[in-house]
Amino acid sequence: MSQIIPTAEPFFFPGKGENAKIGCLLTHGFTGAPKEMRWLGEYLNRQGYTVCGIRLAGHATKPEDMIRSRYTDWLLSVEDGYHLLRSCTEQIFLLGLSMGGVLSLTMASRLPVRGVVALSTPYKLPDDPRLKYIKFLASVRPYMPKGRGEPGADWFDKAAFKQHVAYSENPLRCIGELNDLLGIMRASLAQVTAPVLLICSRDDHYIFEGSMDSIHAALGTTDKQKIWIEGSSHVITEEPKREFVFKAAADFIERVASA
Repeated sequence: MSQIIPTAEPFFFPGKGENAKIGCLLTHGFTGAPKEMRWLGEYLNRQGYTVCGIRLAGHATKPEDMIRSRYTDWLLSVEDGYHLLRSCTEQIFLLGLSMGGVLSLTMASRLPVRGVVALSTPYKLPDDPRLKYIKFLASVRPYMPKGRGEPGADWFDKAAFKQHVAYSENPLRCIGELNDLLGIMRASLAQVTAPVLLICSRDDHYIFEGSMDSIHAALGTTDKQKIWIEGSSHVITEEPKREFVFKAAADFIERVASA
């Protein structure tokens, strides 16, 4: 019996035609699953690109697995996917949502990638004095609710939320790992020289408000672009403006790959 939550499996779509040698590595977010990147992956594959949607260590199974994982495991998950794609493509683009964007930007400073698309990507966690004691707090209370309202209350597309796969609570120990990872990303941004596209929604209340501007300012590349959207919450790959996001990502890849 599979341990992965049904519909949350990783995916691989071979490319076709002249774009088949261009690889797109898709990375989901914190507590999420490959499924939140699948529609984007299918869109890019229709353009002929070879697409791989990875599953980060500890995700899409059960929360206890995530508690045992560390941010280094998540970075290695991305590196594994990169080398799988590298075996059958000539150029690789990293595309990530939320923490997936953090991982993509970090790995772009370490691996030879052609470009990065970072979606709904945080620059830091909200200031909270409890972060200093997160490991101790996690030993007392392993999980923390994701919000005060009803699940999915902030989603614009309620039908999309119903099919969304993610853990219902945040493993507290992993929030500390995410905080450490964000520090690694911030220190890496100046070393990112590949072109970068950043997309964020003005209606995203999960991440630090100045995240996209802060990431953009810190990037080492001169080829960097910001796109704001509205009418979508955090998971913009499944929200109403997703087709706009998909096209923007595909246009960016086409432009950079052909340069």
